[in-house]
Order: sequence, then C-alpha cells, then structure tokens
Amino acid sequence: MKQHTVTDSPYGPLTLVAEDGVLCGLYMTDQRHRPQEETFGDRDDTLCPAAKEQLNAYFAGESKEFTLELRLHGTLFQRRVWEQLTRIPYGETRSYGQLADALGNPRASRAVGLANGRNPIGIIVPCHRVIGASGSLTGYGGGLARKQRLLDFERGTALF
Repeated sequence: MKQHTVTDSPYGPLTLVAEDGVLCGLYMTDQRHRPQEETFGDRDDTLCPAAKEQLNAYFAGESKEFTLELRLHGTLFQRRVWEQLTRIPYGETRSYGQLADALGNPRASRAVGLANGRNPIGIIVPCHRVIGASGSLTGYGGGLARKQRLLDFERGTALF
C-alpha cells in the first residue's frame, strides 16, 4: 500500500512516497517523469519521519549521507545505475561515461543517462551528481537550475 507526505526544502516542497512504510519515491514540484499524484496513495504527514529527519540534516549541512531503507522500482539495469549513483561521494560528480565504465559497459553512457533521468528517489539517490563528459550540466528531472543549486550546496558555494 502506498502513502505519501510532503516536506519543505530549500528547493521547494518534496513529495515522499512510501510503499508499506519503505521510501519508494521522492519528487520535486514540476519534476520531469513525476508520476500522477493519484498513484501516491493517501496523504499521511506522520509518514517517513527518518527520511524527513535525514533530509533536514542534509539541507542544514549536518549530514552528507542517507541511511534509509529504499524500495527502488525499475528494470535491473536502472537499479544497477541507481546503485552506482549512491556511490558518488557528497560534493563530487561523475560523468555518464564513468558510470557506464563502473557498470562494465563503457558504451552504455546513453542508457545510463536514460536510467538516471528515471531515478524515483532524487537527492537521496543523488542523480544530480551526474554531469556530461565535458563537465557541463546536462538534463535533470528537477530542472538544471535546481541541479546547479544542489551541486553548489554540496560544494559549499550555494547562495541561499
């Protein structure tokens, strides 16, 4: 059974979705590939206290890691990509090609990009840490401005 809650962040409201109490979604307002609201289940603002606490600590600069149980729904390849995302250290970036290499398939950078864009648990599974081979910002479901702000925040250069 799915339920959801909404929590505030410096990047706007975040919708947290849980399935049987386990976090399976974190969506920003106007996020590309955001599921329809009716698929989130009933709203319960007592839901996901650990996720809210860890997100608050992250945004306060008090924590650089998340230690939450996650339920990631996707293909085997997508889940492998998302697992690689969780290995990118706070404040660092990786290119799509570097992730493809880490998966043992250096020619899969485009497929990595597609999987990255479908990440259902943004911020916690840090898809914002993936950039183009040239170091340029490339697509982000939450918008390039948010991606830049998240990267600046993690690098200690944010102005918010």
